[in-house]
Amino acid sequence: MAGGGGAGRKVAVAAVQFACTDTESDNVAAAERLIREAHKKGANIVLIQELFEGHYFCQAQRMDFFRRAKPYKENPTILRMQKLAKELDVVIPVSFFEEANNAHYNSVAIIDADGTDLGLYRKSHIPDGPGYQEKFYFNPGDTGFKAFKTKYATIGVGICWDQWFPETARAMVLQGAEILFYPTAIGSEPQDINLDSREHWKRVMQGHAGANLVPLVASNRIGKETVETEHGNSTIKFYGNSFIAGPTGEIVKLANDIDEEVLVAEFDLDEIKSTRHGWGIFRDRRIDLYKVLLTLDGEKSS
Repeated sequence: MAGGGGAGRKVAVAAVQFACTDTESDNVAAAERLIREAHKKGANIVLIQELFEGHYFCQAQRMDFFRRAKPYKENPTILRMQKLAKELDVVIPVSFFEEANNAHYNSVAIIDADGTDLGLYRKSHIPDGPGYQEKFYFNPGDTGFKAFKTKYATIGVGICWDQWFPETARAMVLQGAEILFYPTAIGSEPQDINLDSREHWKRVMQGHAGANLVPLVASNRIGKETVETEHGNSTIKFYGNSFIAGPTGEIVKLANDIDEEVLVAEFDLDEIKSTRHGWGIFRDRRIDLYKVLLTLDGEKSS
């Protein structure tokens, strides 16, 4: 119950995970099928994994892969998701590879429950390592971090590598985000088959939820994907483990690493808001001491 004893503002969120083929129509159909399943389970906001239209192509540096990018406006996948959102009365953040004149971005469009496109977020932090060579394809995002006021909640959406930076989560919550969403594509490391980051990955985002006292939803893909690179084939086994965390960082729903799944959890946002305000984590911030965050080496800025 929310303050004064009235009914709280309850919102059900969902994370879906599935294995992608490299055929766009199949993947978009799979996403729609799982969104419909989430809706049947009562979800109001449904998160799809990062770049779900095809294989995670960033394993390679190939010129032909730029042909996968599409403009934001009149994007067929976004238009389809707008129709679906309106039909089901659900909110859908839609990840896509964006072409913007001569620039390219790893982007997400936020579709409200009436089908309205609320705007765009472009991924801010761009990784560049074996198997995850995103700097070859994506410009650093220029939108800044955002909070989007949807029918059910004000939400913040970061994209994959953004999730490793606490500043991303805090910036979105400071703008009013009540729930954080992170579409993701992460799995094995081609250069080290013994490196498994899944527990670290989950704990970092659980920390964002707990530090900001907001629920958090992460959606990752599953399956093994092999991409032909300039040096031979590269393979990543994506480890799923999509999850929903509560406002103290506790995992309330967790997928495994092999199965297609739809996770749904409900939260009382008014109750969480009261707890967040009472906890004092924003009241007691010392922004006068945070100038050091603007430096690279930790030295005090002048």
